[in-house]
Amino acid sequence: MHRVRTPCIGVCSTGIGDSVCRGCKRFTHEVIAWNGYSAAEKRSVNARLDSLLTQLIQPRVEIYDPAMLRKQMNLQHIRHNPDQSPYAWFMDLIKAGASQITRVEDFGCRLLPPFQEGSLLELKRILDEEFLILSSVHYDRYFKRPI
Repeated sequence: MHRVRTPCIGVCSTGIGDSVCRGCKRFTHEVIAWNGYSAAEKRSVNARLDSLLTQLIQPRVEIYDPAMLRKQMNLQHIRHNPDQSPYAWFMDLIKAGASQITRVEDFGCRLLPPFQEGSLLELKRILDEEFLILSSVHYDRYFKRPI
């Protein structure tokens, strides 16, 4: 088995009091304890993040050629976790190059109506905002302790 990759992107907001990191969307306790987690625990965190991203991206983007997406991600040296779904790769793609990409079809993807009319930068902003909201709701529901 290979090492489980951290979802950290180096933009942590848990140190300033956020319960959910604005960068990677992990919970404070996950960020703090990550290095002590077993591989199974790390995979579980990554699976939750992947599931939330899939839930957000699937209604907006068709990934008709995941192999092409993976190949292009590797050719362009775009950091992504090959153990996650192509929807997570798509998020990594637009984080890295939303302002430079003119045709997502070159990556084996297609924007679905009505998202074809907007910019990738706007889609990235919306997805990141909604990803934080979903992660925060999940945290509040399952981990937040009543005061």
